[in-house]
Amino acid sequence: MASIDPDSTWTLHPQVSVRPEPFGALLYHFGTRRLSFLKDRTLLDVVERLADAPSARAACIDAGVAETHLPTYLRALGTLAESRMIAPRDAGERAA
Repeated sequence: MASIDPDSTWTLHPQVSVRPEPFGALLYHFGTRRLSFLKDRTLLDVVERLADAPSARAACIDAGVAETHLPTYLRALGTLAESRMIAPRDAGERAA
């Protein structure tokens, strides 16, 4: 599992729908037909902040992620990037 660059910019892929749940959220990609589970509400908060944050690190910090937990969240974002649930911000804007 790869982590993403903490200074890179990301956004939810335009073909992804988010359904918040008590445990976190369900993400469904209409293009790939893949379903992903976010297992905590903080990760959902991070994902929702990505589009407006100046970096992935800033989205994490704004969501209340402690510096000691940042590597865990960057790995989770890396997994979401590998499954195309999130996209680099400039690529996401072109795909929209």
